[in-house]
Amino acid sequence: MFPNFLPKAVGQLTESASIALAQSIQTTAIATPLINQSVTTTFVKQGSGGTPILLIHGFDSSVLEFRRLLPLLSGDNETWAVDLLGFGFTDRLSEIAYSPTAIKTHLYYFWKSLINQPVILVGASMGGATAIDFTLTYPEVVKKLVLIDSAGLAGGSPLSKLMFPPFDYLATQFLSNMKVRDRVSRIGYKNQSLASVDALCCGALHLQMPSWHRALITFTKSGGYSAFRFKKISKIVQKTLILWGDSDKILGTKDAMRFKRAIPHSTLIWIQDCGHLPHLEQPQITAQHILNFCAESH
Repeated sequence: MFPNFLPKAVGQLTESASIALAQSIQTTAIATPLINQSVTTTFVKQGSGGTPILLIHGFDSSVLEFRRLLPLLSGDNETWAVDLLGFGFTDRLSEIAYSPTAIKTHLYYFWKSLINQPVILVGASMGGATAIDFTLTYPEVVKKLVLIDSAGLAGGSPLSKLMFPPFDYLATQFLSNMKVRDRVSRIGYKNQSLASVDALCCGALHLQMPSWHRALITFTKSGGYSAFRFKKISKIVQKTLILWGDSDKILGTKDAMRFKRAIPHSTLIWIQDCGHLPHLEQPQITAQHILNFCAESH
């Protein structure tokens, strides 16, 4: 049985990993300074022991992005994935101004409420920019950092230029078109067979949540994640693992080396024969690198 807060289209999932993760999604009420009302926040928790691992999804995505990776990590480690404020299946309250600052504030109070011990923070794509921002703001929370084909060196979103009526609604309508989402999904993978009907369903299910359009418009109008200056990124003191698909057509490959140069205690590992989504395209290899990194001495 699927949780009743998920859209009915969840029943269209066909792959066992997708079905299992969707069935394990939970909700919790998170109180934050952002609003007087608690935010009903969706998350997945699996496994126990070790330093907790916290997974952060990419732009316009959800915890379902980690359907293949999370089970591989949770065998030996307490592993979490959370839907960021304004994304996934987390409630989109009309009173909140969705922005990177609001996202990291909500993420901090989620961590404080449910985990409350240092974590290994794993961010993929835009989630990497979120993880960098969070690490710089709350360094005591992050024991180690993992960036998977991370955003953060190219700032903002070209969509922000269109975020005024009526183009704001039209822009989100464009993003909700299934043919558009399928094309974007195919660019993300090197192995095109992985851009399946199930993958499309996983990537679009959250679009049916209330106020998806409004929250995405608000976040994009905020400017999204600006490019971090090298000087700022160099202040990351945590050991950092950079994982990067060698055939990334979304962000390219140059930023991998730029992150390596900017972050003092960092290691770069290329994921071979892989596009922008190593956690979906090469989950076993990606998981093993993360687990090895978790096991390394301080």
